[in-house]
Amino acid sequence: MSMRLNISNVWKSYNGKPVLSACSFSFDRNGVYVLMGSNGSGKSTLLRICALIESPDKGEVNYFSGDTPLHPPLPRRELKGGVSSEGNVLNKDIELRRRITLVLPGIGVFNTTVFNNAAYGLKMRGGKNKETERKVNDVLKFVGLIHKKDHDALTLSSGETRRLGIARAMAIEPEVLFLDEPTASIDNENTEIVENIILNMKKEGRSKIIIATHDMAQAGRLADFMLLMEKGRIIKV
Repeated sequence: MSMRLNISNVWKSYNGKPVLSACSFSFDRNGVYVLMGSNGSGKSTLLRICALIESPDKGEVNYFSGDTPLHPPLPRRELKGGVSSEGNVLNKDIELRRRITLVLPGIGVFNTTVFNNAAYGLKMRGGKNKETERKVNDVLKFVGLIHKKDHDALTLSSGETRRLGIARAMAIEPEVLFLDEPTASIDNENTEIVENIILNMKKEGRSKIIIATHDMAQAGRLADFMLLMEKGRIIKV
């Protein structure tokens, strides 16, 4: 059953400066959504709020499994302490967050093999060795890095590192995958590879994909649904 995301009247400011203003939208269909806008338009902030990395100052972010509402996410400040006054509310919140993931442009890698980097999320979730190996090999093949699985991840190019970040996210099989500027500062060859990875993910129905980019041409190549943002507002859908 497909997960749906609905944002309603979302506002966000930093140090008194408005970044998002009254943003509302429903990501209710499968495919690739692209938040398109220039630098400073608010698209990356909206992506982080949708991915539950940040909380809005005002408004709601709600997920649904089919027509069933999932537990509303807690503000980040309530997660930091690891406890909740509402009993199992925290567990429900963590379970929701495990069904989505965000890949940032400045993806970090650990000083270990490409395989171990791709397996990190699965191991953190207690994945069994054989199942982890199968899933990691699958995603490394998918992003074209299986031949480098035993290489030190720190030796990868910037484009390969970006692909490794996508592989790490894919390994945990998120129902919603957020990609922030997925091809920023990488060469044309890896840009084409990353775009093909995204299109192949859509073709196989691996995740609902929501992307933030400033590249209009890329948006045209990837988007099934495009949201144009300007000065913190969604101005065109």
